[in-house]
Amino acid sequence: MLKKAFLVVTGNAFGSALLLLRNLIVARLVSPHDYGIASTFAIVMSVVEMLSYVGLNQLMVVDKDGDDPHFQRAMQGFQVMRGMTSSVILFLIAQPYADFLGISEVAWAYQVIAVIPLMNGLQHFDMHRLKRHMVFRPFVATQSIPPLISVLLLWPIALIYGDYRIMLVSLLIQTASMVILSHVMAERPYRLSFDFGLMRRATMFGWPLLLNGILLFGVFNGERLIVGRELGMSQLAVFSMAITLTLTPTLVLGNAAQSLFLPKLSALRDDDSSFNWFGTAAVEGGIAIGFLLLLGTVLLGGPIVHILLGPKYDAMLLILMPMAVMQAVRVAKTGASTVALAKHRSGNAAIANMFRVLSLPISWLAVVQTGSVYTVLAIATVAEVLGYLVSLSLASKRAGLRLRPLLMPSILFGIACAGALIDAAILLPQPGFLDNLHWTRWIVAAIILAGLWQMSALRGYVLRRLRGRV
Repeated sequence: MLKKAFLVVTGNAFGSALLLLRNLIVARLVSPHDYGIASTFAIVMSVVEMLSYVGLNQLMVVDKDGDDPHFQRAMQGFQVMRGMTSSVILFLIAQPYADFLGISEVAWAYQVIAVIPLMNGLQHFDMHRLKRHMVFRPFVATQSIPPLISVLLLWPIALIYGDYRIMLVSLLIQTASMVILSHVMAERPYRLSFDFGLMRRATMFGWPLLLNGILLFGVFNGERLIVGRELGMSQLAVFSMAITLTLTPTLVLGNAAQSLFLPKLSALRDDDSSFNWFGTAAVEGGIAIGFLLLLGTVLLGGPIVHILLGPKYDAMLLILMPMAVMQAVRVAKTGASTVALAKHRSGNAAIANMFRVLSLPISWLAVVQTGSVYTVLAIATVAEVLGYLVSLSLASKRAGLRLRPLLMPSILFGIACAGALIDAAILLPQPGFLDNLHWTRWIVAAIILAGLWQMSALRGYVLRRLRGRV
């Protein structure tokens, strides 16, 4: 399984690194104002996704009929209907969305983006079905090769357009490449079926995920909408880039962890003892990702920002550590949601994310009153802490997960987050590597390493795999 883990992690990392590279190149090529507009494209795509997401890819993995050809045809038919509906919604909201952000002249671009969900609706689901059998190569290929194509074509696009339209064309090329590759990598022929009984069954599975998708929109984009509307596109560019640099690694590792843990947990759900042990490892995996983000930001965050983006984005150093702490807490709670999902408790993630969404009106008021993003990040972090605690409680009550083994890793994780914030208050992340290595940062690093060592289930599983015992 470690070889498969390496394939999934490296494939997802490669694809996400390319998307990050694309964002960095576009940020270098255009002004902060234009990059702020470009970052709104991702937000509007998230609006559509949240309105139609019912977890069809996850259902292909966990459902007992996921291997059945008719079931797959029905899910692909459902995906086509989703794509058509999403395209219509996106086209209709394009002008109001542009007006809300104060960039009415860009509405045409959002209308062009409406073709993306229509294309995405035509993807082949074999790449998701094969994950049931721990075959990840087609999925990894469809997640890594299209971003590579979009990056390689950036320079020709930039010769034609010198503004936010570079990102617009790149998104269209990436989506088309992904859909084509999903068919090229498939084992089964592509067929559609409109079995409304199976669609209803998928909807019953997915409605909590739909609710969670709405909540995740608030989690990933709520503050960005607030900053963009109230503080303008240039401020949004800095804020969005800080999100991108801290969110990308957590999404890569978090999605890889779910792809690895969910099939195994689903297979063990009737074996309480094994499920508990593997579930503990899954939760520890989410916390470990948060630890690694903190460690990287504490020791290398300042120099990386300066090298990648130059002085144009030095203002990001002011919010880099608070943003990293918030993202670390967010990803830490994903392990418990994966454990619950393995037992078809798909609503747990939505409940855990609700705190972040409920905090958005408070964040909006804070921005209006103070004009500062610090209070936004503080409010979001508190909401994520509450979500983390609730996610553990729900996994215990609904999935039977024992929480005692997670107590010490969670305590050390909280101490590490507090230490990172205190360190950033003492000395902001610095552009130079040597200037960045303040003694307080080594203390935070030591706490993080101690927390990683406390994860006995995750460590035990990795050691057993290395010895060939599991």
